[in-house]
Amino acid sequence: MSMSLKVRRLAICLAFVCLPTYAQDPLTLVSWGGTTQAAQQSTWADGFTQETGIPVRQAGPTDYEAFRAMVQSGDVQWDVVDVEADFALKAGREGLLEPLDLKQVGQRNIDPRFVTIYGVGSFYFSFVLGYNSSQLTSAPEGWTALFDTQKYPGKRALYKWPSPGVLEMALLADGVAPERLYPLDVDRAFRKLDTLKPHILWWGSGDESQQLLSSGQASLGMFWNGRVHALQQSGSPVAINWQQNLVSGDFLVIPRGSKNAAAAKQFLGYVTAPQPQADFAIQTGYAPVNLKSAALIPANLASNLPSANTDSQITLNFKFWSKQGDAIAKRWYAWQAE
Repeated sequence: MSMSLKVRRLAICLAFVCLPTYAQDPLTLVSWGGTTQAAQQSTWADGFTQETGIPVRQAGPTDYEAFRAMVQSGDVQWDVVDVEADFALKAGREGLLEPLDLKQVGQRNIDPRFVTIYGVGSFYFSFVLGYNSSQLTSAPEGWTALFDTQKYPGKRALYKWPSPGVLEMALLADGVAPERLYPLDVDRAFRKLDTLKPHILWWGSGDESQQLLSSGQASLGMFWNGRVHALQQSGSPVAINWQQNLVSGDFLVIPRGSKNAAAAKQFLGYVTAPQPQADFAIQTGYAPVNLKSAALIPANLASNLPSANTDSQITLNFKFWSKQGDAIAKRWYAWQAE
């Protein structure tokens, strides 16, 4: 190990209470695949292994039923799992998660929206109105444009799973004020979505969403900002309207019964530090949860992050969804099947 690495390792150890570097079992990180997990490998896992000597094994995709089954059976094969914010809150209440050492994850420097005793933010993103500029003669503005099929012809791409975002978008498009979104008027949201249903193309993964938009199969839709950003970087004729962008986030959690819980907590401390968070944001277009990371991101890149587009930004209510999500999901699937 070089002297510079020794110095860096000492700093990490002082901050995060390092484990010895001998004969460590691999730490299993479970995430969603695609470009996001590739970035987690290159900006987090590789650096963590270099600093600590602890190997990180990638697995996935995240599967909530498999998560529950592992914990309930006591045969936990995963150590750190990237989950949606509402699941993190719900799983914590259900006793499925290991509690964290909040000092170890640098709680004081983490955006308070993205840290609890059972999980810490992986990154945060916005659902944005994305559109294919080669398919439209004028740029759409705001969620109402998504429902105006006369002015903005073409199919609409929407997230197929029952999670925070689509119902809120429909209510905003129907004129509900942001401060009156919660508790959600579910009946009203579905009535609004009924008017769009014949025009919807559903996407279930980031890759699918990119294909629909870049190909022009959908002229506009609701997307994760980082996926549209990646298309822009590749030269696709796509753009973002940030009006009333809807903030959600992923959390990193440790399943109760993890065989490497101590190393997993150390990993969370490492990846939520300012530089790893900044590195991930630079590579993906998603925002860092560490409040000190912004200063480490070039200005031209920072301007395209959710953290720089806050004028009409709305943070989704994860607590509401963690309690009402199951009931909403039943209605969601029934509505899709109609």
